[in-house]
Amino acid sequence: MSETENTQAVPDGDARSELQQLAAAHGVLTEYQRFGGDTVAVSDATLRAVLSALGVDVGGPQQVSHALRRARDAAWRDVLPPTVVTRHGHEHRIGVHVTDGASVHVWLELDGAEPASRAHAVRPRRDLQQVDEYVEPRDVDGRRVGRATFAVPADVPLGWHTLHALSEGHESTSTLVVTPARLDLGDDLERHQAWGVLVQLYSVRSHTSWGLGDLADLADLAWLTSHRAGADFVAVNPLAAAEPITPMTPSPYLPTSRRFGNPLYVRVEDILETAYLSAADRSLVEWAADPVRDLDASDGPIDRDAVWSAKKAALEVVHTAPRRAARQAAYEEFLAVQGGGLQDFATWCAVTEELAGRPWPAELADPAGPGVTAARERLADRVDFYCWLQWVFDEQKRSAQRTAVESGMRVGIMHDLAVGVHPEGADAWAHADVLATGVGVGAPPDMYNQQGQNWSQPPWNPEALARAGYVPYRDMLRTALRHAGALRVDHILGLFRLWWVPDGMAPTDGAYVRYDHDALIGILCLEAQRAGAHVIGEDLGVFEPWVRDYLADRGVLGTSVLWFEKTDGRLTAPQEYRHLTLATVGTHDMPPTAGYLAGEHVDLRDRLGLLTEDAQVLRSQARAERDVAVRALAEQGLLADNPSEREVVEALHRYLRRSRAALVGVQLVDAVGERRSQNQPGTDTEYPNWKVPLGDSAGNVVLVEDLFDNARLRSLFAAVASGR
Repeated sequence: MSETENTQAVPDGDARSELQQLAAAHGVLTEYQRFGGDTVAVSDATLRAVLSALGVDVGGPQQVSHALRRARDAAWRDVLPPTVVTRHGHEHRIGVHVTDGASVHVWLELDGAEPASRAHAVRPRRDLQQVDEYVEPRDVDGRRVGRATFAVPADVPLGWHTLHALSEGHESTSTLVVTPARLDLGDDLERHQAWGVLVQLYSVRSHTSWGLGDLADLADLAWLTSHRAGADFVAVNPLAAAEPITPMTPSPYLPTSRRFGNPLYVRVEDILETAYLSAADRSLVEWAADPVRDLDASDGPIDRDAVWSAKKAALEVVHTAPRRAARQAAYEEFLAVQGGGLQDFATWCAVTEELAGRPWPAELADPAGPGVTAARERLADRVDFYCWLQWVFDEQKRSAQRTAVESGMRVGIMHDLAVGVHPEGADAWAHADVLATGVGVGAPPDMYNQQGQNWSQPPWNPEALARAGYVPYRDMLRTALRHAGALRVDHILGLFRLWWVPDGMAPTDGAYVRYDHDALIGILCLEAQRAGAHVIGEDLGVFEPWVRDYLADRGVLGTSVLWFEKTDGRLTAPQEYRHLTLATVGTHDMPPTAGYLAGEHVDLRDRLGLLTEDAQVLRSQARAERDVAVRALAEQGLLADNPSEREVVEALHRYLRRSRAALVGVQLVDAVGERRSQNQPGTDTEYPNWKVPLGDSAGNVVLVEDLFDNARLRSLFAAVASGR
């Protein structure tokens, strides 16, 4: 049974306090194992705060007792579970709750097609058979309730279906999702390892960028790395939406919406209508670009605010240009497919723009309320502008993937899904009914973030999300997977459990909240299969050992970072790597490999006051870690005596090419010799996170056109492309 019946069973005679039992009933872990292996008990204060964020009244002992009694009977109050998620090819049994002794008829309305194209179609119906499985009736809220068990056959097709139950003249419905048993990697990738390039797109500029790497640069990068180096994919940072006004949040991992894109990455000149502008309007576009053209060659921090101000002015001009009939029809089809979610997002953008940083009035808090309806009508032109921006973003995203595949890449563009959203963003506003408030998502302490982390992102409320039929989650995935060869899911462990940090508490004072991983992973696999995309889960950090086995069983690739792959204090041998994984030397939260080899990750954290251990001890450990790596490379015959920095970097990547990993990623910063980190976790203004332009070992800017003039890049790519 899928865990979408969200409360957990609490056995009679439980020795824990009622508060702890209540927490367990709602999937809140009362203790956990931290990095290093010791067990930590979660404080009562944290448990109360987390339960409150889940909508549970824990005001006092009486309320806790009442909530616990309700939790024990929660599943019995619903005729049908809110959502049932199954695997194709497996029979699934559903408990149906009706008045004890009453008859019930249960059937399934099949719908494997997209809602937009099948809105008025007659859907096939299939009756479900009751299973002879006796369950003791229960008294719930003064009513004797029985449970009848029905079987969902193994051959129900993949898709989103509707369950119906009719008893005593009352009909109930819920969602049934049939998901793939396993994602197929494909014969080619099963037999032949693929390699690709990992980039922070904003940092990778060209002579024709507007001061920030964009989707046209992405297409060019894919073509160049495929044709000149044989790469099979380009992986990018999340391109999700940011604020429609300045200042714009620099972090691509703190978007205002995970469903929609950031038009900051649109290339204005590549919009078809730009070619047909009048001379006067074309001049307006060119004038808008003038202030940021020189930023492409600047070695200073990326200035998103300047770039967006320039692009927005130009895009407003292009938006007014007439569209041919076919183009207009394509735009209208896009609006229909994206539906109310796009309208809500565009409305949020238009209202945010109008308020210009002022607080949102109470009458605009409800997206379905009369105040928002009036604002949508008043701001209709701006709402259309923000809808149109998503359309042109989608077109250029599609063009980049098409270019990648047509150039010969076996995967194409690998997009990235952030773990959460900005607490004051569009998703937080539109999905307030399924997001928890009063808490932020984060991570407990580990060896690289010894103070823990709070990313300030509101998490899904697992019970509310199930009652919503997982529709917000599904719609987000569908848009994220559009025109993607693969999707990397940041912190995929959060689909199993998430570290919730109550507002006002330190990251060390959080608690894990469990999610229905069968449902979340299953839906992810279903939408990825429909999109023809692979899924890579970033499964680093503190996790339960069975999680990686579960992901592999579902065909979801994991993440292997060379520096973290250790066996008995040594680098894990190439032949011992997991097959279903994306293997890289480092991550974007670490210095590029040249900097890491020099111990600059310790120096930087020491300067920023982020260490909880003696800096000299950590420097000694970093040198020892480098020595271990060099010995492993020498044992593999990949290094001679007294190797140079470049030789060590290349040998590390060749080491991964000898591994069993299905995918190997090369960070572009490693290829050009960059040493600066893109991001230092645990900092905000102390370090220019997500603002570092691509540069070589001396800090000189490297543009897309100049990449293959870089001798170090050519050498590393040749070493990687030559194989093992």
